[in-house]
Amino acid sequence: MKVIVSRSGGIAGVRVTWEVQVDDQADPTAWADFLASLPWDDVVERAPEPDRYVYRIRCAPHEVVLTEPDLSGPWRQLVDRVRTAHDHD
Repeated sequence: MKVIVSRSGGIAGVRVTWEVQVDDQADPTAWADFLASLPWDDVVERAPEPDRYVYRIRCAPHEVVLTEPDLSGPWRQLVDRVRTAHDHD
């Protein structure tokens, strides 16, 4: 299972992407449990605000798009985990 997080927007409009292969992590079961607990179907997409980031999070069959102000709680935890795991690979 792969998790892909893309961040775009901001003042420069640059896109950055982080990926993690869950099965290659030291704790794949904890990752899978965490991903299953996320409120994928409850996300309400909003129009992006000027000069703010937009996050696209994909983990088949799910995909959500969150504006920077909406990236909180478990979504922030997920982005932080993916970035950390990606940077250590």
